[in-house]
Amino acid sequence: MAERIYMDYASTTPVLPEVIEVMLPYMKEEFGNPQSLHAFGDAPKNAVDGARAKVAEMIGAESVEIYFTATGTESNNMAIKGVAAALQKKGKHLISTEIEHHSVMHPLKTLEKQGFEITYVPVDRYGLVNPDDVKSAIRQDTILVSVTHASNEIGTIEPIKEIAAITKEKGVFLHTDAIQTAGIIPVNVKELGVDFLSLSAQQFYGPKGVAAIYIRKGARIMPILDGGIQENGRRAGTENVPGIAGMGKACEIAIKEMEKRNQKLCALRDSLIKGLTTKIPHCYLNGHPEKRLPGNANLSMEYIEGESILLLLNMNGVAASSGSACTSRALKASHVLTAMGIPPEIAQGSMLFSLGIYNKEEDVAKVCEVLPPIVDRLRQMSPLYEEAKKEGKI
Repeated sequence: MAERIYMDYASTTPVLPEVIEVMLPYMKEEFGNPQSLHAFGDAPKNAVDGARAKVAEMIGAESVEIYFTATGTESNNMAIKGVAAALQKKGKHLISTEIEHHSVMHPLKTLEKQGFEITYVPVDRYGLVNPDDVKSAIRQDTILVSVTHASNEIGTIEPIKEIAAITKEKGVFLHTDAIQTAGIIPVNVKELGVDFLSLSAQQFYGPKGVAAIYIRKGARIMPILDGGIQENGRRAGTENVPGIAGMGKACEIAIKEMEKRNQKLCALRDSLIKGLTTKIPHCYLNGHPEKRLPGNANLSMEYIEGESILLLLNMNGVAASSGSACTSRALKASHVLTAMGIPPEIAQGSMLFSLGIYNKEEDVAKVCEVLPPIVDRLRQMSPLYEEAKKEGKI
């Protein structure tokens, strides 16, 4: 098979060679525990402290406001369940949206079973949240608003700054899931005005198994893991020193390379969207046409299913996704697309192409070459397509 093309960077990214190089010493000679008081702990502790400073620099925070976790899922759980535990005497109402990642939706569902009440604000046809809807949903007993910075599926970038102005005025904490944006587009917690922010190294060419949460100084939250006093008592468990060191290096590179990366990605993304929507009839772009992530191209192709396209694309050497990697085996229409008002029969035919730094113009040309005949072949076997032809819709 010819060289394979990877267009699934929203699920995970490859680790940069410079990042691996930084990690290696902490898996070999510098293996000590950073909490140890003897000399073996010195270098690992310095590596963790240095990485914390790099993460803080990337998002405009202070080092003491950064806490390392294992995954973005853990960071999201920590923000939601931690605030709920800390403020339940004040109120048991939380606000979120209908398009959140499952690592936000599921802890909210868990809280509902424990007697909390959740309001899910709607989105428009582009997946955008209206800040006025958040304002209307806030009550006296609201303790937290959690809105994604950008959807992992459709890439729409949400008006977090405007929402923060409202939550600040109302005295309600604001969390944002920035796992798809931190390290990818400029993210500054002070400018956004958030109290909590989740980010993950594997989304910006760092290692898997390490992530972080920003907790604004003074924001109340309870730990969700019981154990030691690591991470200033807010996240128990021995630190993943190689991963944390790698995350710090990935942040350092992201700060330097972000603008150049995104110029390239926006050009490739736009070329891919134009190529596919031009060559494939009844092919529609999902998400906002402008307020979207640089590498995100989410498209619906009517009358067929995304999973079938995915399998045939894979046979042609192209790796993409039919939506979120965390639910890719669920074989259901995306809750994000459904929330945007896209009919299930069209949402079922959605494909997410998420581009990254190793993609080239030749990759885009290849996808634009192989996908149209795949779609045509699947439609020839589709009863929905036949029915639409008989009804004169196409």
